[in-house]
Amino acid sequence: MHTCLIGLGANLGDRLQTLDTAVASLARDPRLVVVAQSRWHESSAIGGPPGQLPYLNGVVKVETSLEPPALMAVLQRIENALGRRRLERWAPRTIDLDLLLYDQLVLNTPLLVLPHPRMAWRRFVLEPAAEVAGCMVHPTTGWTIARLLDHLNTTAPYLAIAGPIGVGKTHLARRLARKRLVRWVSEKVDSDQLETFYSDPSGNAWSMELEFLRKRARLLEAGRPEWSDPEWVASDFWFNQSLAFAAVWLPPEQQAEFRRRWQTAQAGVVRPRLTVLLDASTDRLLERVRRRGRRCERHLGPDVLEKIRQAILAQAAKPEQGPMLRLTYDNHEAALCEVQAAIQAME
Repeated sequence: MHTCLIGLGANLGDRLQTLDTAVASLARDPRLVVVAQSRWHESSAIGGPPGQLPYLNGVVKVETSLEPPALMAVLQRIENALGRRRLERWAPRTIDLDLLLYDQLVLNTPLLVLPHPRMAWRRFVLEPAAEVAGCMVHPTTGWTIARLLDHLNTTAPYLAIAGPIGVGKTHLARRLARKRLVRWVSEKVDSDQLETFYSDPSGNAWSMELEFLRKRARLLEAGRPEWSDPEWVASDFWFNQSLAFAAVWLPPEQQAEFRRRWQTAQAGVVRPRLTVLLDASTDRLLERVRRRGRRCERHLGPDVLEKIRQAILAQAAKPEQGPMLRLTYDNHEAALCEVQAAIQAME
């Protein structure tokens, strides 16, 4: 038998009756055992058309002999029987059944992604999930449900934007700030310094990476009073990216010492509530770098850009990175909507 978490939500019609009927339908299936059910929680609608009614949300923990595709088919049949219509993303709905976790399975197919790609920072999921499965582990973060909820409750409202050179980190941060969703913190890299560095990376990497590390640590110093402000903050850099760039530019004999200094600095910086990881193909990165025409970046060819890209992705895949929203930054409007919805879901 496999242990699974299923999220339920409704904001149309008789919400309570619909949700109770959905749970009863799950319990009647001989291949499913409903082990625990959370309370119903009311929350505002996230994303989608304006003016939606609030949702009732909850989570059930089940045991099943079904494989993921078959379990998804059961959930969709229940949704259809209760009047679910899929007309618009994040639109009002009579019922929504999401497969959140299936044991420790990590799956990414066109039909199903496990764990659910946004559950790690959604308050309306984590609060009921913690009631029934606080010790269950979210496999891509490596954190328990209880720890994810505690992270949501105790961290500053801070969003770190990560990604390779040319992916659009500053562009996204600027757009979020213009919509008054965040206060933008930028490291404002000096072009002359970069010109010096890129012209001779082997001779300048150590001093340059240490300078970046010190600058990021100052900007993200945890003791600053603004971190207690309820206003959201977004940085167009990620503190952990220092390790990725060090892995690219520094020789092996310097990387251990750099990691030691990074660990010391990390103890004094604010941790992001959510990291937004932007990605794009190397061809797209090269195109954007060439289009913006910075003299200091003329040394950046596809090989270097791909090496940096892979180092960032490798760093993001390591344990203890926390909740992470991964986006392909080709459709700027879609990405902006995703981040805005994520911010709403964490409040």
